[in-house]
Amino acid sequence: MLVMSDSLSYFRSVLLEAGLIQGSSAILTPLCGGVSSDICKVEEGDRIFVVKRALAKLKVADDWFADVSRNRFELAYLRRVDSFLPGAVPGVIHAAPDQGWFAMEYLDGFENWKAALLQGTLRSGDAAAAGRILGTIHRTTWDDGDVRAEFETTEQFHQLRIEPYLLTTADRCRDPELAAAIRVEATRLRATRRCLVHGDFSPKNLLISCDRLVVLDCEVAWFGDPCFDVAFLLNHLLLKALHLTDRGVDFVGLASTAWASYQRALGDPDRIALVAVPLLTLLPMLMLARIDGKSPVEYLTREAKRQAVREFAAGAILGQKAQDPEAFFIDWLRHLRDSSALA
Repeated sequence: MLVMSDSLSYFRSVLLEAGLIQGSSAILTPLCGGVSSDICKVEEGDRIFVVKRALAKLKVADDWFADVSRNRFELAYLRRVDSFLPGAVPGVIHAAPDQGWFAMEYLDGFENWKAALLQGTLRSGDAAAAGRILGTIHRTTWDDGDVRAEFETTEQFHQLRIEPYLLTTADRCRDPELAAAIRVEATRLRATRRCLVHGDFSPKNLLISCDRLVVLDCEVAWFGDPCFDVAFLLNHLLLKALHLTDRGVDFVGLASTAWASYQRALGDPDRIALVAVPLLTLLPMLMLARIDGKSPVEYLTREAKRQAVREFAAGAILGQKAQDPEAFFIDWLRHLRDSSALA
């Protein structure tokens, strides 16, 4: 509570200094978000907006630190995407990159997609929109030298994704062959440069309404491997199929819809192959990472279900049975039906 109180005091101070609020009448309300930032809704008179700053230590059980300069890259991502996909990201109201915070529009009337999914609201249109927007971002920035220069953030991506997800999982893995395979993939991922990557493209960072989907929390932005964004999104949909087992077929259907929509937006068959091939390796590794990495999913609490993910992921990584992502989805659905975790 003290930490949040300090954050509110900080926000009030910088907002007054920037002239975004006029005095003590402004109401500052902390917003629930991810683990890496302080986010606050600001209300004064008839004006409402959101302010955000990055944290040096993330709010997880493990020690997990990251460079707060990522706030500047999140701002750059918002502006870059808004230049060719207006409305797909929040509008920026004010930026103070040297101080590590910015203000953006408050999106009233939207629902968090993760919350909707966990409540059983599964609409194929939402999955299609997510795939379309992601594919458009990747296609538009593919091999763009200016974007590459602007988002040379490999060390930050390593701090926030490669180390806590892949390398930590490898360190905690009891199977030496599996651990070695994960480390090889971590090296490949770090070295790949193709397009602008969001880095946290998951349902919790997508807001939905009847006619608009908005992408949030792009502070892990990186010019790198598009496969990561695709795997990150599909991973969340597939794991929720294990959580809400009576809707497992529907969640796998959403993953298939998102993948199909992404391919249509990306367009070029050669580029699709550059995503699809490593996807069969990275996706099961991210599934495993959300069980044994630094940021485990909060809803898979039963050890039997967690073990079901470990068994499937290990088989997919070492066996490489699936020939394409659609076959992977079918294998996962079959595993859910056969798993003792669902008994």
